[in-house]
Amino acid sequence: MTQQMSADAGFMQLALAQAQIARESGEVPVGAVVVKDGVVVAVGYNRPIGSHDPTAHAEIMALRAAARTLGNYRLPGCELYVTLEPCAMCAGAMMHARLARVIYGAADPKTGACGSVVNLFEQEKLNHHTDLWGGVMAEQCAALLKLFFAERRAAIRSEAGQ
Repeated sequence: MTQQMSADAGFMQLALAQAQIARESGEVPVGAVVVKDGVVVAVGYNRPIGSHDPTAHAEIMALRAAARTLGNYRLPGCELYVTLEPCAMCAGAMMHARLARVIYGAADPKTGACGSVVNLFEQEKLNHHTDLWGGVMAEQCAALLKLFFAERRAAIRSEAGQ
C-alpha cells in the first residue's frame, strides 16, 4: 500500500466515525473530513433532518467548519474525504471552495455527481478543476449505509405490525 493510500484510508476512517455520529442521531450516516497539509482542519456529518436544513449535508458542514477555521471561504490545498459520493449541491460547493482533491467511499447511483449519475468535476467549462478519487474503503462506507436503511425498514415494519 502506498503512503497516499494509507493516508487516504486513515482519513476515511475519521469520516466513517463522523458517519456513525450521524447514524446515532437518526441521520443518514454520511461523514466528511477536511484535511490541509496532512492535518484535519474540520469534520462534519449529515444533519439535514435534525436541523431542518436541506443543505446540511456532511460535506457542507465540513466545508463551513473548515472555512471558519482557516478564515477563508476558499480552501486551496485542502482535501475533502466523504463516505458517500457527493451530490450536485455538494460537488458545486467543493468547486467553489477550490478544493485540491475530493476522496469518497461508496458510490451513489441515485444522486452521485462524481460519475454515478453525472460527473460535475469533469466539466471543462467550469473554471476550477478538483482531483477526484472514488472507492476508498467503499465496502465499509456502503455497509454502514446498508445497515442504517435495513434498520429503518425494520423499524417501519415493526411499527406497522403493532
